[in-house]
Amino acid sequence: MRMTAVVAVATIGLMGISRAETIRVAVGTQDTTINCATGGLLIRELKLLEKFLPRDGKYKDVTYDIQWKNFTSGAPLTNEMVAGKLDFGAMADFPGSLNGVAFQKAGRRSLFISVLSGSTKGSGNGIVVPASSPAQSIADLKGKTISVPFASTSHGMLLRAIEAQGWNPQTDVNIITQAPEVAGPALQANKIEAHADFVPFAELFPWRGFARKIFDGSQANAPTFHGSLVDAEYAEKYPEIVVAYLRAALEADRLIAEEPEKYSELVAKVTGIESEVVYLFHGPLGLQTRDVTWKPEYRQAVATSILTLKHLKRADSDLDISQFVTDKFIRTALAQAGRDYDAELKNYAQLPLTAKDAATGADITDFSRVAQIWVKDEPQVRHYSSPENALKALAALEKEGKAVRVVYAQDRESGIKLFANQAWFARAPKGELSAFLLKDGAEKWAKEHGGQVVDYAGAREALVVSR
Repeated sequence: MRMTAVVAVATIGLMGISRAETIRVAVGTQDTTINCATGGLLIRELKLLEKFLPRDGKYKDVTYDIQWKNFTSGAPLTNEMVAGKLDFGAMADFPGSLNGVAFQKAGRRSLFISVLSGSTKGSGNGIVVPASSPAQSIADLKGKTISVPFASTSHGMLLRAIEAQGWNPQTDVNIITQAPEVAGPALQANKIEAHADFVPFAELFPWRGFARKIFDGSQANAPTFHGSLVDAEYAEKYPEIVVAYLRAALEADRLIAEEPEKYSELVAKVTGIESEVVYLFHGPLGLQTRDVTWKPEYRQAVATSILTLKHLKRADSDLDISQFVTDKFIRTALAQAGRDYDAELKNYAQLPLTAKDAATGADITDFSRVAQIWVKDEPQVRHYSSPENALKALAALEKEGKAVRVVYAQDRESGIKLFANQAWFARAPKGELSAFLLKDGAEKWAKEHGGQVVDYAGAREALVVSR
């Protein structure tokens, strides 16, 4: 009987039928870096990878071993990718470039296969100060101690911002390395005078009440993004799986675009990052744009990252960007999803807002002064065509005894989304309000257009007086 079984197995092998292969799909995520959500957290939580993995052709009898591992930063994720423990990873431009350098040092290659979310202007990175600090802009930080996660995308932003001031980063400021988990308590204890960081901490710390944002990365005009990488050898062996991963990312992107409140709540539940902060990034007209195409600015961000890393002595060799950054797989994924890569490559718009003013019922067509209110226990954010409409509605809601979770406003000049209670407002003689991140911006607008500068409380009080 045993001999017969052996012959049978041999015969099956000669016929080309083999035992089903098990293929690992191991993905490293950064859950708290919420702009990686569509390349990790949402795919995992919604089981989207299972939906798109190939099941026919050479994958007909395959068993997939899907593995997920979460990290708080890109460096340890890269270590595990280089060690062969992970196949995919999601991270920002700076750690992504370090990923490519680390693979190269190991005699191997990784590929940057897609952007997930970013800003061609640089929003997402930012500088905050303690809430009680008198500093209103980066110009007030000369001679001060600024902490930043070294070799991060925010480190590059900080260096460019300092150089734009005409300062020497070695002598005019004291830059120290500090992870956000350490910087938060340090800001609360006034042990540092400023902190530069990446998504979402320049917004999260102010939201939690112990810091104020005084600089946005867009002021340094330093493009930044988060994207996905894959082991090049894995991609060569299983290109269809790489495309399937990107299809899952596209589906996650579609879902959060359609229901940003719902999925902001999911991200908050998993990460502990408040949903109001998540929506600031992922909602319509959000702080960054979810964009999967390799715009020239994002390719330049990789090149700038590599140069800066060499300057910081974190990379000692060049990385051929033409071999590192590839749009091959995302083009295929978009085509399979019925989307046009080249058309999207040309599109620089924020996630659009299609809504009516909750106060007037009129279509919102001018997005430069949009404001929004998220009322507690309401599933959707209310949209308004102006800050004054929103603040009048806010007063009415409070009079009715309704709790409001958050009020948003759009910076009149840069277009970035702001927490209204952190903004400065230029109030025109007729009462029109324009929101700004910086007091300097509001003062400049008021000088050019007439009016006065007020803070959030002042803007609310002025509307009550004018009624």
